[in-house]
Amino acid sequence: MIRSQKAVTADAEPVSNWAIGTEPNILTRIHDPEINIAIQERAISPLAHEVSRLLDENIGLKTSGDISTIVDAITKALPPNSSPLIIQDIHTLLLHFREVVQVEQFRLLLATVNTNMCRKFHTDINDVRLLCTYSGPGTLWLTNDNINRSALSSYADNDSIVLEESEVRQAKTGAVVLLKGAIYPQEKTSAVVHRSPTIEESGEKRLLLRIDTNEALNLWI
Repeated sequence: MIRSQKAVTADAEPVSNWAIGTEPNILTRIHDPEINIAIQERAISPLAHEVSRLLDENIGLKTSGDISTIVDAITKALPPNSSPLIIQDIHTLLLHFREVVQVEQFRLLLATVNTNMCRKFHTDINDVRLLCTYSGPGTLWLTNDNINRSALSSYADNDSIVLEESEVRQAKTGAVVLLKGAIYPQEKTSAVVHRSPTIEESGEKRLLLRIDTNEALNLWI
């Protein structure tokens, strides 16, 4: 298949749609107009034992509410004393997420995943979403200059949407990923194009944390 890319003049530099760092404050960059994905890369090796145990449990926990309600629900749902470090980590991520999005109510999913979930490149119909893959391959995402927008709008297949397969990006295991969605309340911004990694064929498992806002962002501009 012949792929066409938008020409860039010699003195022009493409504007990056991502922000990647190792400190939590990198996540605030999701509010920059040109940024639609912000990633905090981090090591989670101290959580390895608890992660392995939860993978064996094949959990699928959904809960919502404010931070204390969610943490309490997770603590009650998981086997007693099995995951104190993961519970503390989720609590910390909720606090960071609240600071970034300035809301108080959230929806949370903590699940063992053994399917491809969203196998097609797409944008989410939400404002901002937090993802963290505690085990297994992370989310795949596209830079803005690697998207065939016409193919994306017409729900074409991945080969048509992606201009250059070798330039598909992937979040690292353990990274905290903020994804800007299609109803983010700011003009002149775009949602990040992403998809779940393919694991179904290999029999691999992921332990996935997903947090969404449960109310509109207070960022109308």
